Amino acid sequence: MAEQDFREIREAVARLCQDFPAEYWRLLDERMAYPSEFVDALTHSGFLAVLIPEEYGGAGLPLSAAAAILEEVQRSGCNGAACHAQMYTMGTLLRHGSAEQKERYLPRIARGELRLQAFGVTEPTSGTDTLSLRTFARRDGDRYRITGQKVWTSRAEHSDLMILIARTQAREQVERRSDGLSVFIVDMADALANGMTIRPIRTMMNHSTTEIYFEDVPVPAANLIGEEGKGFRYILSGMNAERILIAAECIGDSKWFIDKASRYAGERVVFGRPIGANQGIQFPIAKAYASMRAADLMVRAAAAKYDAGENCGEEANMAKMLAADASWEAANMCVQTLGGFGFAAEYDVERKFRETRLYQVAPISTNLILAYLAEHVLGLPRSY
Repeated sequence: MAEQDFREIREAVARLCQDFPAEYWRLLDERMAYPSEFVDALTHSGFLAVLIPEEYGGAGLPLSAAAAILEEVQRSGCNGAACHAQMYTMGTLLRHGSAEQKERYLPRIARGELRLQAFGVTEPTSGTDTLSLRTFARRDGDRYRITGQKVWTSRAEHSDLMILIARTQAREQVERRSDGLSVFIVDMADALANGMTIRPIRTMMNHSTTEIYFEDVPVPAANLIGEEGKGFRYILSGMNAERILIAAECIGDSKWFIDKASRYAGERVVFGRPIGANQGIQFPIAKAYASMRAADLMVRAAAAKYDAGENCGEEANMAKMLAADASWEAANMCVQTLGGFGFAAEYDVERKFRETRLYQVAPISTNLILAYLAEHVLGLPRSY
């Protein structure tokens, strides 16, 4: 579907976001509180079910439509990080889940009865080296028993389901590092009642992230996605989707910063004229705009390749890196343009500045993207 076909979706998202003005996000930021009302509005408007096929009650649209939604959320000054995982975790369930699993979960997710917001991947000792994770799922009759620890599992306290990756074979028992990992759908309420604990982590931005501990937590064998031991390749589609969607959010952030700086530079008068008349002010804004437009092209290319079912690892990684760089450039430019007011909470720049800084690090750092491109695209020797 061509990008211009999403114009009505973009406009609808922008209208919805008008009901959640800057004051709403400012108050949440002060309290480090989850935007439940905003997430409910997106859910009941059908935007969070955009990737779910129509036969399960969703819109059945491609990833590029989800990217358009999240871009507009960020451009409107809102924060899609509160709910974007429901879109990118869909890749694993939609592409690799069984017919029974889809029938059991997807209609209820589409109706807003269940939230799939938690993605249990990262561990304290592995970081982004997913193949080194230690959380173990031991088969016990018709269930698995999971023991281990996850960290930076955002929205876990506000999610009914979690996509979890755990080891089902010890590393020394597999030929390839990518073998022996399995993916599960975890019912959060059931797990909390049977040995799982969640510890919130306070961060520099309002991100509702947590650390999770599993103490022999039972999960039905029916909740295993796909084949045991083949889970790493199942989550790769989810990871590529995650990078593309977060890149789209960064494009939205960039547009917000550029719009904010442009308006301020045109209105702020110093020494008898608008500061935007000075090239020292206007050139950084123009440069941020050019960087955003270039990154946006890569985001669209990555989404198109994902939607075509092609291997988009190269494009997804480049889209995430270039868009994160563009949003960070725009954020710095915006603070510099507003000067002291850029640090005042009432102007919202400092909040958005903190939020967009995250994407230089997560969900994958810029350095690891460069290492990936060097090895897998350019054929250079492995560096890690």
